[in-house]
Amino acid sequence: MKTKRKIEPYLYLLPALVLLLLFRFIPILMSFAISFFDFGITNIGKFIGFGHYSRLFADKEFWQSMGNTLWLVLIAVPASIILPLIFAQLLNQVERLKGFFRTIYFMPYVTSLVAVSIVWKIIFSEQAGLANTFLGWLGMKPQLWLAEPQGILPLFLENIGITAPQWMDGWLGGPSLALFSIIIMTVWKGLGYNTIIYLAGLQNISKVYYEAADIDGAGKLRQFFKITVPLISPTTFYVLLMTTIVSFQTFAQIYMMTDKGGPLGTTKLIVYYIYEKGFDKMDMGYASAAAIILFIVILGLTMLQRRLEKTVNY
Repeated sequence: MKTKRKIEPYLYLLPALVLLLLFRFIPILMSFAISFFDFGITNIGKFIGFGHYSRLFADKEFWQSMGNTLWLVLIAVPASIILPLIFAQLLNQVERLKGFFRTIYFMPYVTSLVAVSIVWKIIFSEQAGLANTFLGWLGMKPQLWLAEPQGILPLFLENIGITAPQWMDGWLGGPSLALFSIIIMTVWKGLGYNTIIYLAGLQNISKVYYEAADIDGAGKLRQFFKITVPLISPTTFYVLLMTTIVSFQTFAQIYMMTDKGGPLGTTKLIVYYIYEKGFDKMDMGYASAAAIILFIVILGLTMLQRRLEKTVNY
């Protein structure tokens, strides 16, 4: 009986373990192996060693896609932490219809990403889109949105009559307006999920802390930064970790809302780059090498974030 009790937990875990092996670990190992071969869709070519990796690091298109992805992560991740925390704090103060508001906030997350992408593409339409209509109400000129390759920093300076410095012509000029439009949609899509996660974290904080702070004369803003923020740090690290991983894997928005990562490749993210090389160009070995690089980047960032979490907690 003792032996049976020891085996049972592993038997319960076995179905999930099989799925992980079939759809996670084995594909990763196969991608790693394929990256060393001149591998196509229909045939296995010769062994070329690190040839794909050498070609990859010399590919300007690869570095552009990595730069675009980095901009998305640098903007979308902080926004996906700060905005949901604010909304969750507001929702936590609601006494009536709390379930209704939770549902409203969560609906975008459970809506089909393809359908959402189509709707946002219409919103960013140059002729009759809601975004340009809103700018018109504010007395501002319409924007090209998904068709504008210029960086948002020089574009903003030009709109207020200031000549952008030359150093803003490249990557330092910020993401293109087209990519920034994708970022807006991406943050909006995940806003509800992160808000609900934060709301759950806020409701686990005992009211005793706030009552003691009220007695000591601490204001609401001081309570937020001295009580709320430290006590929900585990929730924040979870949101940070998951949002970072999801942001690096952004694909459907690019496929549905842009013309193959255009304009001028400014919205081509690394996952779309991998898709394009693997399934448009039929160069699976090269695409696998790019996928392994992405895997290493995500794994490294995940380990770094876990290390930071332990450092902060201890």
